[in-house]
Amino acid sequence: MKNIVILISGRGSNMEAIVRAQQAEAWPARIAAVISNKPDAKGLAFAASHGIPTAVVPNKEFPTREAFDAALQETIDRFNPDLVVLAGFMRILTAPFVEHYAGRMLNIHPSLLPLFPGLHTHRQALDAGVAEHGATVHFVTAELDHGPAVIQARIPVLPGDTEDSLAERLLAEEHVIYPKAVRLFIEDRLSIENGEVRIAVTP
Repeated sequence: MKNIVILISGRGSNMEAIVRAQQAEAWPARIAAVISNKPDAKGLAFAASHGIPTAVVPNKEFPTREAFDAALQETIDRFNPDLVVLAGFMRILTAPFVEHYAGRMLNIHPSLLPLFPGLHTHRQALDAGVAEHGATVHFVTAELDHGPAVIQARIPVLPGDTEDSLAERLLAEEHVIYPKAVRLFIEDRLSIENGEVRIAVTP
């Protein structure tokens, strides 16, 4: 039984999707904890209501990124994670933290990476005039939003689309691909070797 630790900063809708999929599909894993850097993150209440342990490591209480990451790492490791999942966790992580979880930390980014890293991806897509937009689940590396991609979802950019309409349509797709990627890892079908993602195909 593998342990999954999920990090959130807000409502954690992708966390919810992963929790619901894990429960519905009876993965050989448990959500060991949901941890937030914000005490008022709405996703904490959802996790608690599903019997999942929660913890808060408020980044504002630490003088440096390094000090925060050290405290966060200590909290995460109490739950013996096999996989750490970033689900709307709005912090840029230091290289030593990322290295500690190398090959076992996933993130989802709302663009078709390597296009539009960073913030305001829907605005970036509209400004660029692209015909399609999407989301990418990727392994986390020290370079922001540049880790090897695991799976992507694509949606067309429609006439009259706004940042909000793109975000809403794309979020529904995120809720499909993120649980799928997490399940691949939990079933030992997803790994990263020499910087390349490998996905084992079931017979």
